[in-house]
Amino acid sequence: MCGRCAAAGAAIVGAMSSLTPILLLVASNVFMTIAWYGHLLFKGASLPVVILLAWLIALPEYCLAVPANRFGHLSQGGVYTAPQLKIIQEGISITVFLVFTLWVLKEAPRWQDVAAFALILSGLAWALWSRGAPAA
Repeated sequence: MCGRCAAAGAAIVGAMSSLTPILLLVASNVFMTIAWYGHLLFKGASLPVVILLAWLIALPEYCLAVPANRFGHLSQGGVYTAPQLKIIQEGISITVFLVFTLWVLKEAPRWQDVAAFALILSGLAWALWSRGAPAA
């Protein structure tokens, strides 16, 4: 195999090791957002029913979030520290929530909400950009 092909293959594997946890976190956050806020569309459903349904919807979220953190963490061969994984999860959570409120709940956020989301996402950028290689 030529050197360029090996380098390209290594780049793809590296991208997958950093992308896989993020994709799993996106999928898990879709389930969790539906579990936490989807019941708002069903005003007539009783609280015990929506709690049970939310719990059943949240179960797949755990089945995605746990592997995301496991695959993504440095101790398991991933590329992220635990704080980075948590901050990434929060950024994804806010993004998924914003899309959900616009599309499903048909609620537009106020400018203050958008500013708050932007500040949190800027914290995500700062945490990922400013962190060097972890100490061994």
